[in-house]
Formats: sequence, structure tokens, C-alpha cells
Amino acid sequence: MTSPARGSAGMRRHDREILALALPAFGALVAEPLFLLVDSAIVGHLGTPQLAGLGVAATLLQTAVHVFVFLAYATTAAVARRVGAGDLPAAIRQGMDGVWLSLLLSALLVAAVLPGAPALVELFGASPTAAPYATTYLRVSALGIPAMLVVLAATGVLRGLQDTRTPLYVAIGGFSANALLNLLLVYGFGWGIAGSAWGTVLAQWGMAAVYLAVVVRGARRYGASLRPNLAGIRACAQAGTPLLIRTLSLRAILVLATAVAARLGNAEVAAHQITLTIWSLMAFALDAIAIAGQAIIGRYLGAGDEAGARAACRRMVQWGVVSGLVLGTAVVLARPLLMPLFSSDPDVHARLAAALLVVAVTQPIAGVVFVLDGVLMGAGDGPYLAGAMLATLAVYAPVVLLVPTLGGGLTALWWTIAGLMMGMRLATLWARARSGRWVVTGAVRA
Repeated sequence: MTSPARGSAGMRRHDREILALALPAFGALVAEPLFLLVDSAIVGHLGTPQLAGLGVAATLLQTAVHVFVFLAYATTAAVARRVGAGDLPAAIRQGMDGVWLSLLLSALLVAAVLPGAPALVELFGASPTAAPYATTYLRVSALGIPAMLVVLAATGVLRGLQDTRTPLYVAIGGFSANALLNLLLVYGFGWGIAGSAWGTVLAQWGMAAVYLAVVVRGARRYGASLRPNLAGIRACAQAGTPLLIRTLSLRAILVLATAVAARLGNAEVAAHQITLTIWSLMAFALDAIAIAGQAIIGRYLGAGDEAGARAACRRMVQWGVVSGLVLGTAVVLARPLLMPLFSSDPDVHARLAAALLVVAVTQPIAGVVFVLDGVLMGAGDGPYLAGAMLATLAVYAPVVLLVPTLGGGLTALWWTIAGLMMGMRLATLWARARSGRWVVTGAVRA
């Protein structure tokens, strides 16, 4: 049996590892939405059509890019396994395969978005006055897609190498450059909304250049090849496909929820959007722990340390529960301040108050879900994650569509999101974690 002293020392070691990785990861995650916030603040002073155009284009871009978030997740797990096995050259080589895959995918995406921008904007329902601005912003911003996907893949490389500080520094630098370039090009050069898009594209390419410089320097230090390896790129794509299915299923759930909210009425959809924003903000904090889980679990399994991986998983679950309790309490206490901050409509306030309470009481569930999601990603258990999310979508879709039919309001809708959807994810992830089938050791998951 493990003595209390040794057990306590082990928990402290895991706590230090989690904190060292999660805190910088949280800072880098928060920097991402700040890009759009700055763009919105600057473009908003140009006029309402320009701001509406930015909103449409930015949503299209974010959806397209976030679909490929597996470039970060799959790369983190694969690189961390190599690190755990003590093979740093192979770890960096694995990371380069992910970077090359990001460039190939981005070429396809740019080829689709550039000529298809007007049709995409029209499909999204942009107004006649906003559509030209949305098209302009989307076309210019498409040139930054390769940089955004390279940043995702390279971030995964560094996380796998147990480095979340460099992504934080790069994110801070990119955010600062984006703000300055936007001000200069929009108002100094008078380029309007196109200036905002160019400023963001330049900042994104600057971030990508820094990441590539760091990865190339590591490759040269350890003698890893930088040339594209078709077999390695194919392996990255195969590892990422289940995570792509998982992400698309999750996006479908959130789109369904928003569509149902729109059918409930203006006050409901407004309150839903505010609730979703707050929920997403808290998700950044929980996702930071999940990112730490990906890196730590991958490293332990790569080193063949089953006991260490299981102990780290248990400790991270405890972190998830405590973090969820803290965030839920914060939401309850902050409700009187949050509601006037987002809206002055009493009808919106009434619906928002109840929805936020649902979010608050279910945060401990969300905390465990995020952590176990990260643990299984770190273990390379993508096929199970894809199947579990598809099953969740299959159960969730018919239930959420019944909410308006049965006379349910926004509170009922959020019980389907934070209760049913997250509850199903908890059940499937917990069952997998308890089974131990995710514990597959070795530099490469067989």
C-alpha cells in the first residue's frame, strides 16, 4: 500500500504539474476571443453595417478553423508520448507531421473560401448592407487561415513538449500586434474593415512565424528532419479524424440549441446568447486543466507508467470537481452584476437569471467532463470519444427539438445542454475512465 506521506507527496507533484501547465494555457486560451473583441471595438466605430459584416465573417472563419482544433489535440498527445519515451527527436518529427498536415488542410480551405466568400455570406443570411463588408473581411482574412492552422498544430507540439508558457507569450504578442495594426490600418491608413482584416492576418502570420522558428530550432537541436513525411502526415490525419467527428458532433449540438432558442422568442434568444457566452468563458478555465491532462497523461503513458497515469487522472478529476464548484459559486454570486452588464431588458433578465442558475449548479459536472475529455485525448483514445459524442448527439437532438413543442422555455433548454448533454458525456467518459481501456502505454498508441 502507498503510505500517506508518499500519497501526499504524489498529489503535490501532480498539483505542481497541473498548475505549471494549466495557468499559462488558460492565459493563451483567453487571448483568442480578445482578438475578435478588439476587432469588434475598432470596426464598431465605422458603422453598424460594418460591425454586422464583421460578425458574419468572423463567425464563418471561427467555425471553419475550430473544426480543425484536432490539429492541436492530436499533436499534443502524440508528441507527449514520444517525450515520455525519452525520444525528443521523434517527438519533434511527430510535431512537424502535424504542421505539414495543417498546411495541406489550409490550402484546401483557402481554395474554397476565397472564391466562395459571397455565397457563404449570402447563405449565412447577411443583410444587403452588411454583405459587402462581410465578403471583404472574409476574403482578406482567408489569407490568414494557413497561419491559424499552423498555430494550432505548433501549439500542440509545444504542449506535448510540456511547454504552455511559449504559447502564452506568443498569444500576448499577437494580441498586442493585432490591436496596434488594426488601429493603424483602419484609422491611420483609412482602409476601413479591410484594414481590420489585414491587421489580424499580419498578426496571425507573425504568431505562426514565431511558432515555426521555435519548432525549427528544436528540430535542429535534436537532429529531427523538417521534410514532409507522407506516412507521418497520413498517421496524423488518421489520429485526428475521430477528434474531428467529436468536434463536429459537439458543434451540431450547440447549433441545435441556438436554433431552438431562436424559436422561443427574442428575449429567450438574447438571454441564451448571454448564457452561452458566460458558459464558454468558464469553459476556458476548465479547458486549461484538460490541456494539462493531455500533456501529462500522454507523457506518463509514453514512459510506460500506468500507475502514474491513473494517479494523475484521479487528481485531475478532483481538480475538475473543485474548479466546477468554484466557478458555479462565482456565477451565483455574480448574477446581479452580470445581468445589467449585458442587457437592460427586464424580460431578458428574468430568463437569464434562471438559465445562469442551471449553469451554476451543473459546473461540477462540466469540470469532470472537461478533465476526462483531456485525459482520454492525451491517451489517444479518439475513436471512443467520437463514438461517445455521436451517441450524445443522437440522444440530445430529439429531446431538444421537443422543448418548444412541450412549451418549455429557456430554462428547459439549458437543462438539456448543461444537464442532459453534459450528463451523457459524464456517463460515457466516466465509464471509459473506470474501465482502464484507455491505459495503453508506449511511444505510439497501438
